[in-house]
Amino acid sequence: METQARTKVFLVEDFAPVRDRLTELLTEIEGVEVVGEAETPTDAIGGILSTRPDWVVLDFQLLGGTGVDVLRAVHPKLPSIKFIVLTNHPNAQYRRTCVESGADWFFDKSTEFGKIKDVIAGPVAANSSYDENNKQSTFNER
Repeated sequence: METQARTKVFLVEDFAPVRDRLTELLTEIEGVEVVGEAETPTDAIGGILSTRPDWVVLDFQLLGGTGVDVLRAVHPKLPSIKFIVLTNHPNAQYRRTCVESGADWFFDKSTEFGKIKDVIAGPVAANSSYDENNKQSTFNER
């Protein structure tokens, strides 16, 4: 019997109810495993480097720093990881900084939360690798 590889996701969010909601959302996807959680940039960097997930869902504003700190520390070392930044601050400057630092997607936490599941479920459902041509970065200007 062949075992299907699990898609590993690491969550970086400093507000426990949002982390719990993300865990519930992602574990609804067959084949997805949440392999770690962190609240601070330091814990996130260490956890991501040790677990080497396929995806990181990363809050922009964290205890003791920002998601950009995590992106700048991890992306150069593990460029194959796909990063989804989730924020309550969806402005153009933050988006540009995140994308330049290695983020693949940038979602407004209040209006685009459910898109996280869609983005991760696509490659998992297709049982295929990430297609760079389908890369998206969403931003709603206000």
